[in-house]
Amino acid sequence: MSFNPMMGGALHALGGLGAASFYVPLKGVRKWAWESSWLVANFFFLVVCPGVVAWFTVPQLGEIYGSVPRGAIVTALTLGLCWGFGNLSWGLALRYLGMSLGFSLALGFCTVMGTLGPPVIKSLAPNALPNLANQKSLQDLIAHAPGQATLAGLAVCLTGIALCGRAGMRKERELSDAEKKVSVREFSFVKGLGVACLCGMLSAFFSLAITDTEPIAMRAAELGTDSLWTNSATMAVVLAGGAVSNLLWCLMLNFRNGSAGDYMNVSQAPVARNFLLCALAGTVMYSEFFFYGIAAPYMGTFSFINFPIHLALVIVLGNVWAIVFKEWQGTSLGTRGMMACGIALLLLATVFMGYGGYLEQNSLPLPTTMK
Repeated sequence: MSFNPMMGGALHALGGLGAASFYVPLKGVRKWAWESSWLVANFFFLVVCPGVVAWFTVPQLGEIYGSVPRGAIVTALTLGLCWGFGNLSWGLALRYLGMSLGFSLALGFCTVMGTLGPPVIKSLAPNALPNLANQKSLQDLIAHAPGQATLAGLAVCLTGIALCGRAGMRKERELSDAEKKVSVREFSFVKGLGVACLCGMLSAFFSLAITDTEPIAMRAAELGTDSLWTNSATMAVVLAGGAVSNLLWCLMLNFRNGSAGDYMNVSQAPVARNFLLCALAGTVMYSEFFFYGIAAPYMGTFSFINFPIHLALVIVLGNVWAIVFKEWQGTSLGTRGMMACGIALLLLATVFMGYGGYLEQNSLPLPTTMK
């Protein structure tokens, strides 16, 4: 893979656009319950798209899955299953908070929990997962400059979360119920804050999944898969685990809420149009993972900015959509300013984390040359 940070940055921008835009098609779905829309969108996101990409990009896919240690497959499915509930809460955060507040709070919590989760688990239970041996502990982060820069970024991120949360509380007080629901039909700051926090806690499972399922990608490389696509084999398994939790939960809500007939109720809803919009949403959702995966190798010695630049783009583009949908219309200048400051701090946090990655990368020993 050739070093091309410009290409990597462009691909990250496409992934960030996908992450920030996936909820837009769902806004066009009519006369379906939320769980019906989410089920169809996630079927495409978690089953169809990763399966198709893995099939076409990974030679000998069946042999890879058959020859890796069974524990690696079970671990990928289990961690994906747990992460799936985080993905479910992600959708609920946007449902209750809108795209501006939802993206900012959910991404903020995801950053904190996803970054701290593996080191905390390594500190408390170092033998919990096989590949935690390659993960730094919380003590290591505190003791060394790269970790200190990362922790400083997380502190800034928490401050940004607090400001965004405060702006959300002010928005709820300043607008009437009718005004809040013009742009966000089911606006509820308390519910949204709760699920955004839950989303952050469960996001750590995806971080662990990527760390702990390396044997699948390594086996794919051994059998001739191009380095650009080795993670496709891993992603297909992890996301399949996430599909189980998402689809089962949505089906349960379908039966509990009497919405199971949405998929066939052509006399009451534009069923074909709804299916197409949900399929589009799921495909756009998957594009985040697709473009992130192929962008990372292009960054070469700049790999430390993969996550920060991706996070920054999602936050910025998510708030561009919020402007389009006029989510803060009618609030005071002070409330909008507070939200803007919170977003600025979230972006500043990505700078600290990128710097921590830079220090970590440059502190590694150079490989020796065999003579």
